[in-house]
Amino acid sequence: MTWVILTGKANDIDQAQTPHKVITIRDYLTHPNLFRGQRPKIINLAASYAYQSRGYYASLLASSRGHRVIPSVETMIDLSEPKLYDNALPDLEQALNASRKAIEPFEATRIRFFFGIGPSKGWERFGRLLFDWFRAPSLEVVIEPGEWIRIRRIGFHPLSRMDAAEKTRFLAALEAHTAREWRDRKSRTPARYSFAVLVDPKEELPPSSIATLKHWARLAARMGVEVEPVTKKDLATLANHDALFIRETTSISNHTYRFARRAQQENMPVIDDPLSMIRCTNKVYLHELMGVNGVPVPPSVIIAGPGDLERAAADLDFPMVLKIPDSAFSRGVKKVADRDGLKALATKWLEDSDLIIAQKYLPTEFDWRVGVLGGQPLFVVQYLMAKKHWQIVNHETGGKPQEGGFRSFALADAPPEVIDIAVRAARCIGEGLYGVDLKETNQGVVVIEVNDNPNLEHGVEDAAEKDAVWTKLTQWFIDRLERQG
Repeated sequence: MTWVILTGKANDIDQAQTPHKVITIRDYLTHPNLFRGQRPKIINLAASYAYQSRGYYASLLASSRGHRVIPSVETMIDLSEPKLYDNALPDLEQALNASRKAIEPFEATRIRFFFGIGPSKGWERFGRLLFDWFRAPSLEVVIEPGEWIRIRRIGFHPLSRMDAAEKTRFLAALEAHTAREWRDRKSRTPARYSFAVLVDPKEELPPSSIATLKHWARLAARMGVEVEPVTKKDLATLANHDALFIRETTSISNHTYRFARRAQQENMPVIDDPLSMIRCTNKVYLHELMGVNGVPVPPSVIIAGPGDLERAAADLDFPMVLKIPDSAFSRGVKKVADRDGLKALATKWLEDSDLIIAQKYLPTEFDWRVGVLGGQPLFVVQYLMAKKHWQIVNHETGGKPQEGGFRSFALADAPPEVIDIAVRAARCIGEGLYGVDLKETNQGVVVIEVNDNPNLEHGVEDAAEKDAVWTKLTQWFIDRLERQG
């Protein structure tokens, strides 16, 4: 891995002060063939990151050249006006106040952080979170002490404004940051790429088990790829890797979305990408999207208030299925038997969501699940209903959720109509990995939902297509990396 330090002036950092290559921003901008065929990591130490400045163009062109750079143009824009980073302040102020015993009394109200490292150990927690939000070499945070410490401003702190002591601390932080990024690895074959896999070892129903990911890692190693698990604590070092595969249940309100967004900012191929998360996690949106694109779905009614309940009863009859827009693993999906049940559940759910969706109940012995990757079918499986239950997962056992069995199909043996409709549905979302759930009824095949974070378990989804599933997945990432390079 090549590290490159960009400076505004040739003497901003002496080459003897760092083992990494130091060049001026002007040289980087005017020599587009520098580092051709490589994927260096760029640290942009411009005196200004203002729009259309040299510092701005350095990060913009780094992205177009397939080089990873901090700060990114997105970070520059985020920090250009306070209103653009308002959404980060509650999270940051919470961490700041949680650390107040370790950081008080303040010696200053302007605190400088270099690669997330503050002036003392007490700032460690806050500094790490700050670097998670804004990946920048040097930041200044202006705080206002009080009963609740407030953040008044966050901005860049260029080299030109650092005194001797700060520059010494900056260089130490630079060394620490680059040293922790890569370490010697015991591997028979040097890997061309490193893929991060986001996991939660404590998750009850993860989309892929650790054993499954180890199986993928063995196959990926043959293709020159190292697979390394990461957890939510590793956001600051995500850019160590070349790609990201999220194997936790996703939500736009937790760290999985931040990981996806960070990977996208770093120009890393990512499954699930942020837009796919946004589109797939909302069942109301999915229903509208499928309808607009002519993809068959069950008869449905959007419920926005009590006035829509009678229409749902008339159009869908009983029993019917109610769904919270944002839910996963069959949670937030309930069957109601009559008008009283409909009114009670809808009233309860409408307290937390402005919209819910009602769908016609379509009883079947199984749901089809078609995995679609890059607009092409990847696997086909039937998920059987849980024992004495109408869904494939029964969360109402009072204990561990119960799942039904499965039947895996080779792509050549699966019904063409099921595959065709699934692929059409997935292409409405994007080019990533999706699990399309379908029901096969007497009236035809309909799409129940599209999952951005589908199960991919060794011995289940890959039981028929075998290692081809994992080879195609690995190649999807490699193809995108090679196009960038």
